[in-house]
Amino acid sequence: MSKMKLISAATITAGFALASSAALAYNAGDVFVRGGVAQTDTGSDNGNIAGSSLSVDEARGYTYGLGYLFTDKVGVELNSSEEFEHDLSVAGADAGSIDRLPVNLLVNYYPMGGLDSRVQPYVGVGLNYTHFSSEPSGFNVDESYGAIGQVGVDLAVTDNVMLNGFASYADVNSDINANGVGKVGEVDMEPVTIGGGVTYRF
Repeated sequence: MSKMKLISAATITAGFALASSAALAYNAGDVFVRGGVAQTDTGSDNGNIAGSSLSVDEARGYTYGLGYLFTDKVGVELNSSEEFEHDLSVAGADAGSIDRLPVNLLVNYYPMGGLDSRVQPYVGVGLNYTHFSSEPSGFNVDESYGAIGQVGVDLAVTDNVMLNGFASYADVNSDINANGVGKVGEVDMEPVTIGGGVTYRF
């Protein structure tokens, strides 16, 4: 084989290698879906009912999300989960349970976006909407709108499949109403959610 053919072969091989590596980067126009499981910790001092302290226990559930990158480094993500079922206690006594469904719309920043790296960290801020259901009999909890922030990282396994880990912090505040009475207390919690799963990029 001539020297020119060897150089051409080497150049083509190097080009394919670089193209394959570049595909590991996040780029403008990428679409991704995520799925996994998360643990959410509501902390303490979660509000009150009729002046008595309210405690909302931690919970675990499946999570999922959809995202799109406008540029190599900036994108939007819509994510949610199955309903988290939280046990409740009032003044230390069992008070049943409640389901909480969070829906989050965030703008994410990817500092390594566009760069050849298997590790793609990100940070995001946005709006959290929380819907409560299956309240204890006689009570109703209003919807909540508040801020949310998250940090996460995707670790590329292939060009399309990544392992994902994240942590988020949200502000959730809702009135508690009793039938025929009106407001009798409030839910005031700041759930910290830590999870992991898989990201698939198109």
